[in-house]
Amino acid sequence: MAKPSTILFIHGMFMNKECWNDWVSYFQDKGFQCVTPSWPFHEGDPLQLRNKHPNNELGKLTLTDVVGFHANIIKEMGEPPILIGHSMGGLVVQLLLNNGLGACGIAIDPAPPVGVFAVSWSFLKANLPTINPLKGNAPDLLTFERFQYAFTNGMTMEEQKAAYEKYVVPESRNVPRSSTMKAGRVDFSKPHNPLLLIAGGNDHIIPPGLNKNNFKKYKNKNSRTDFKEFPGRTHSIIVQKNWQEVAEYTLSWIQHL
Repeated sequence: MAKPSTILFIHGMFMNKECWNDWVSYFQDKGFQCVTPSWPFHEGDPLQLRNKHPNNELGKLTLTDVVGFHANIIKEMGEPPILIGHSMGGLVVQLLLNNGLGACGIAIDPAPPVGVFAVSWSFLKANLPTINPLKGNAPDLLTFERFQYAFTNGMTMEEQKAAYEKYVVPESRNVPRSSTMKAGRVDFSKPHNPLLLIAGGNDHIIPPGLNKNNFKKYKNKNSRTDFKEFPGRTHSIIVQKNWQEVAEYTLSWIQHL
């Protein structure tokens, strides 16, 4: 069987496809076709999306909607693609593989499936403002201060401001809320195509211990599941300085399957 030549990139919360631009260029140069959809109600220039009133439909978006959106894209492809997802997009990769979709998957700092825990104040501090039930279904927009703590801690102020301006978009609170229920459940005993989980060693919102616990949950001995931690990387690992090292490791893992 020929190796897959198409990559489906899946962004995470508070982002859209713009966060994958460097990765798309990198993998296209290696001969891959790259597909980079934005989630429903996420399409457009991030600055414009932040400055205008969010579509009220955005507030209704759930994890099930996001998974189904990408599943439909995969089903229309001529071959099962390689899946690369970041943050909540990493959990989407896990769920798609669990449903038999995708040739292989790379989940970078993935949001935790149901039943995966780590006792971490940083995880709670970074996530609670979004999932707060008292906020109703109004779309959420990260303040710069929240973005600093959850996504770019340890990066320079200049890097933090540039990343916020370039990438951040409004988000649905019901995506992370629904990830804690049935929609976010992975059958860890079920056979699956190869999966690589990547952790950032300095990630506040998805701490490396949470990623490691996610990895340890997989029980099927006939299915390949690998883990790699990059020390010092934040949750913005895919756009942070030296992102190329993460992309190179990902490429090498794909090539050696």
